[in-house]
Amino acid sequence: MITRLFRVQVYKDHLAEFENDYINISVPLVKAQKGFISVETGRPINNNNEYLMISHWKDIDSLKSFVGETWEQALIPKGMEKYVQQCWVHHYETETV
Repeated sequence: MITRLFRVQVYKDHLAEFENDYINISVPLVKAQKGFISVETGRPINNNNEYLMISHWKDIDSLKSFVGETWEQALIPKGMEKYVQQCWVHHYETETV
């Protein structure tokens, strides 16, 4: 299983708008992909502006099918780029124990 950890810093003046689009655009997009297993999202605490998405994929080919050959980079859905101040993506080969 592949775990994709996506962290994004959002411009503070767009937090409420971003949260709505994050849940209504980004999450459904990920969930609709072949090889998708699960997704978790994290919202900031302590007046922070960084959000988290942890998605789990059957294998690297499933992830590549969704993201493409640039799978090691962030995939920002069209229209969501206006919120992104900075972002990071990390990948792990994981297993349930």
